[in-house]
Amino acid sequence: MITIVPNDFLYLGPLAVLTIVGLLLILAEAFAIGKRRRFLMQLTVAGSVMAIFAAIYTWRSIEPGTQISAFSGMLIADRMSMFLCALFAGSTGLIAMLGAAHQREYDWQVGEFYGLMLLAAAGMCMIAMAGDLITIFIGIETMSLAVYVMTAARRRSRRGSEGAMKYFLMGAFASGFLVYGMALLYGATGSTNLQTIRSVLATSQSSSLTVAAIFMLIVAFGFKIAAIPFHMWAPDAYEGAPTPVTAFMAAAVKSAAIAGMIRIFVQALGGAIVPFGQVGWSSIFAIIAAITMTVGNIAALRQDNIKRMLAYSSVAHAGVLLVGLVAAGIAPEGEGLASVLFYLLAYSVATVGAFGVVVWIGNRDRERVLLSDWYGLAAAKPAAAMVMTLFMLSFAGIPPTGGFFAKFFLFKSALMAQDQALLWLVIVGVLNSMISIFYYLKVVMAMYFRDATGEFKPLNSGAVTFVLVLCGILVLQMGMMPTSWLGYLGV
Repeated sequence: MITIVPNDFLYLGPLAVLTIVGLLLILAEAFAIGKRRRFLMQLTVAGSVMAIFAAIYTWRSIEPGTQISAFSGMLIADRMSMFLCALFAGSTGLIAMLGAAHQREYDWQVGEFYGLMLLAAAGMCMIAMAGDLITIFIGIETMSLAVYVMTAARRRSRRGSEGAMKYFLMGAFASGFLVYGMALLYGATGSTNLQTIRSVLATSQSSSLTVAAIFMLIVAFGFKIAAIPFHMWAPDAYEGAPTPVTAFMAAAVKSAAIAGMIRIFVQALGGAIVPFGQVGWSSIFAIIAAITMTVGNIAALRQDNIKRMLAYSSVAHAGVLLVGLVAAGIAPEGEGLASVLFYLLAYSVATVGAFGVVVWIGNRDRERVLLSDWYGLAAAKPAAAMVMTLFMLSFAGIPPTGGFFAKFFLFKSALMAQDQALLWLVIVGVLNSMISIFYYLKVVMAMYFRDATGEFKPLNSGAVTFVLVLCGILVLQMGMMPTSWLGYLGV
């Protein structure tokens, strides 16, 4: 039985704000006519900002290393969850500003887009704050159902419909594995509470039910983060979805899935708990991480479509995040968890910025998603080329960007594993980072060393320009002062 006390509601600030404003936006769409649609975007940004402030306020009230249980352990408030809630809300607000300009230019003005995005962000916050398997499942489904609809928001786009259908079918398949895995874990431990599961497994031998549950959960979350070989939906969904929705999937959805994996694998099944093999589930994830990084980067090398290239790049980054997840699972007391959170921040900012440039340079006559469409951008629009170069360098892990220190801290945490068990995985990660430089620099070369094939007519949007400037500043700031962020991430 769930016992509710008044103090529990004090820690629901970000989740409550996103949910209430999201529902208001769904209702407001019925009354938004013509130019009044701009109000929907403004309300979305306002709701996101309020959620960020609520998360910061709650973060400041919680001591480092402290977990506050709410609603009989269904939700957990700690510094990690509040940081992630702020990240989700921030990504949502920035992408809403990209979405408004993109909707006007490409004539897919669907007001429900904003409400669905905020409700998806609320589901993400629920995942980040989850203290129970049931909460994680509800959060994942809340997020996923909204994103399925957003992927097909351009109703006249056949590619969008195809990508949404593939995403939906693969997502439903993954949800089945998720439910079965959670059911088997409940059968093995007698509880769905993550802390209880940890306590039971720490004092008992691993059973066949536990092993089967781990495998099913690995498959389910493998689909959610688009790890190899569960990535089949990602390229088509990323290419077919409206560009702001693609940014939302690549940045926020992936970060939310990683948050769920932290709760289950690192905090419930990590440390001294060995559910399978010599080093537990981490041995499986280590192999998947190596394959995901390698296949993702090699596939990205062959892409001439910017959105598909960034889709495979996202697959490769999922592999890098798995390296940090494995390190955090083996040694939760180390720097692994903080390095994963820093990586999520750096990756999300660069992703929103990169897709923001894609939104900005295109128009209704020519969306400019092919590499050849970017020829000569530096001569025509030097500021846009410069900021896109900054995001590409961050993805590749080249200083002085946030992406460099994100990879540095993450690989460092993996090297700190006992007996250097993850040394081979770090070597694979570094080699793959070198491979990724080639396709990221393809974009830079197209902008700076090729002649333009046509006139650039970018969107005239102050909101999009603001997003690009802010993301560019954050990427540089994280690269020049990374330790300040690590101090905030001392979870």
